[in-house]
Amino acid sequence: PGGVGFTQYATAAYTDDILDDFAYYGMEYVDDKYGICGTKATTEVVHDIASEVTMYGLEQYEYPALMEDHFGGSQSAAVVSAAAGCSLAFATGNSNAGINGWYLSQILHKEARSRLGFYGYDLQDQCG
Repeated sequence: PGGVGFTQYATAAYTDDILDDFAYYGMEYVDDKYGICGTKATTEVVHDIASEVTMYGLEQYEYPALMEDHFGGSQSAAVVSAAAGCSLAFATGNSNAGINGWYLSQILHKEARSRLGFYGYDLQDQCG
């Protein structure tokens, strides 16, 4: 038997179209600047796109209603990083660039907020 704890934790990231909003923002940014699958996977491209999408996501979390949707910082870190990674994959067609965008987003989130989550909830976001 078990509880619904993990289910509640895991599904909160997909509520209220938050991930959708961040990913659509990233896709529009990529489409306007580079075109879909229109650029090579370079360090500069990773820095540009991951930073832009991450900063957009972190700014959105300044609104209390959005912050209440996600438990602690680890869920917001995962959602913002997923959007950054997807956006890089949109731009380059390269999944490795997407992974690099994910990790850069995690680092930027930690720099901006001093930590990803609290208690042990950020463990899964620091693995890799």
